[in-house]
Amino acid sequence: MRHAGAVVISAVSGTAGIGKTTLAVHWAHRAAQHFPGGQLYVNLRGYDPSGTVLDPAEALRGFLDAFDVPVDRIPSGVDARAALYRSVLAGRRVLVVLDNARDAEQVRPLLPGTAGCVAVITSRDQLTGLAATEAAHPLTLDLLTATEAHGLLTRRLGAARTAAEPDAVRDIVARCARLPLALAIVAARAAARPGFPLAALADELRHATSTLDALDGGDPATDLRAVFSWSQRTLSPDANQLFRLLGLHPGPDVTAAAAASLAATGPDNARHLLDELARAHLVTQYLPGRYVLHDLLRAYAAEQARTHDGPTARQDATHRLFDHYLRTADAAARWMHPMWERLVLPPARPGVSPEALDTLAAAMAWFTAEHPVLQAAVEQAAATGFDTQAWQLAWAHTAFLMRRSYLDELAAMQHLALDAARRLGDPVGQGYALRGLGLSLGRAGRHEEAERYFERALRTYTRAGDIPGQVHTLIGLAKAALGQGRPERALRVTERALELSRAASDRAGQARCLNGIGWCLAQLGEHRRALSYCTEALALFQQVGDRDGLAVTWDSLGYIHSRLADYGQAVTCYQHAADLLQKLGDRSLLGVILAGLGDVHHAAGDPHAAGKAWQNALEVLDEVGHPHAEQVRPKLAAAAGQDDVAG
Repeated sequence: MRHAGAVVISAVSGTAGIGKTTLAVHWAHRAAQHFPGGQLYVNLRGYDPSGTVLDPAEALRGFLDAFDVPVDRIPSGVDARAALYRSVLAGRRVLVVLDNARDAEQVRPLLPGTAGCVAVITSRDQLTGLAATEAAHPLTLDLLTATEAHGLLTRRLGAARTAAEPDAVRDIVARCARLPLALAIVAARAAARPGFPLAALADELRHATSTLDALDGGDPATDLRAVFSWSQRTLSPDANQLFRLLGLHPGPDVTAAAAASLAATGPDNARHLLDELARAHLVTQYLPGRYVLHDLLRAYAAEQARTHDGPTARQDATHRLFDHYLRTADAAARWMHPMWERLVLPPARPGVSPEALDTLAAAMAWFTAEHPVLQAAVEQAAATGFDTQAWQLAWAHTAFLMRRSYLDELAAMQHLALDAARRLGDPVGQGYALRGLGLSLGRAGRHEEAERYFERALRTYTRAGDIPGQVHTLIGLAKAALGQGRPERALRVTERALELSRAASDRAGQARCLNGIGWCLAQLGEHRRALSYCTEALALFQQVGDRDGLAVTWDSLGYIHSRLADYGQAVTCYQHAADLLQKLGDRSLLGVILAGLGDVHHAAGDPHAAGKAWQNALEVLDEVGHPHAEQVRPKLAAAAGQDDVAG
């Protein structure tokens, strides 16, 4: 805070359980008033027991989302995201807490570049590279001294109690290896039993140590593990079981509903059990309704599950957990895209409690909060033999990933899904995964690569006799062909898709195909035929209530009417499309449509309206980094020149 004119970076290092996160979060809370621009926090999972370290690009995406940066404005590469992040922070005083960093390379893209901002980093690594290159101020936390450890217990338990049993206090401090995490757990136990002698607690700890092996890792593990075990044995049987099962959760955090499915109990009871674990300092409720285990505790819980819960019990619990996420994700995707192709899921296993989502906002909020968990769940499912759940959960997540343009994450999940479906010999699963890869590449503008994946998906679906899969894949192929400037091929492919969708009596599919055919015909100059197809598509989309389909069809109609010199009708169609896309949050397509609106005004002889529309379009297209901006820029410059001449 003394260096208000510079970016201040503090790197807090120390062993696991030493109190790095507690110190950083406590200081951030006290310093909040000095940062009117807000606070950012991220757990980088540098030493997560699952081995899943958070990618800096993903962390940057979360920061940009926190500042309400439009989804389509966020680029895919880590360098581009870091540049945008620093531009967003420009002029703001923001505190950034980067917790549990693995190394300096993970941290560097996340550092603010604006004077007055502060970054606090915690890591088990000393991050000496940051001190050399970023002028970071190092702060290494050591084990508490015996006096400091004694003081911690005194603050928690009261001076009278610790003064009455000094030998017991010294024994407890020694058994806890002067580690704050262990001391906090013991203090919580002692505070809950105010009439219980501290000597008796110390004796229990001594006994626990003698019966447990040391943990790996070079930390003061023997005593720490004993403390965990000792505290665990004070739990009710149900809380004890839930604690062990939480070691099976992929992380990084868990809700009461997910914990309920894991333990095959009700959400209210799961919440009660999580509160019991929180009182014992075995979990932390770091946000309302979201609980996290320290990585050492999660590793210990997993070990206890392997020791005390048989393979069948562990497998059943993990299966219930994947069922929970799969069914909730599928329900959330239905809210996002009512016409989105749905998975055929078997009945849920007994004890599964999916989240209740009753609005689109609730579905989006659930996906946003659970996105890191779902990624970890797909990875864990693919690595532990739950291959069906791996590819199905990856697909159920696709609608959200596409809406938010998480294209790198989408591709990574679909590669895992494809491998899982291949291991199963499941052609339907392979088709979904191949289509998912095509979708991610197409959205990224890599149309030739997308086409190859769609072709593989089509062959897979055709061999399996899956007509809906063929229809969706043919539509993807048509988009890839259009992206390469091949409207004739796109038309042939879409006509084939229309035949199949009619045979399957799929009205939503027919509407998509009719609009696609109309667009292809318009690209080929057959505007009257195109108008007929798109008008039919519009009516079908209205019947089935597909707002996404309505928006793209209004766009098609606006383009067609402009080519027919019916400029008034073209403006009306484009405006309908823009209004819908504003509500849907699709700024990428919105920018293209606003550009088309400018073209219509220009063709109609209204340069002022054209310039205004192009200006609006360029602002949106530049926000999202859309290549169409380069087509709009010279038009806007020419319009500005005409205005100067007219003036």
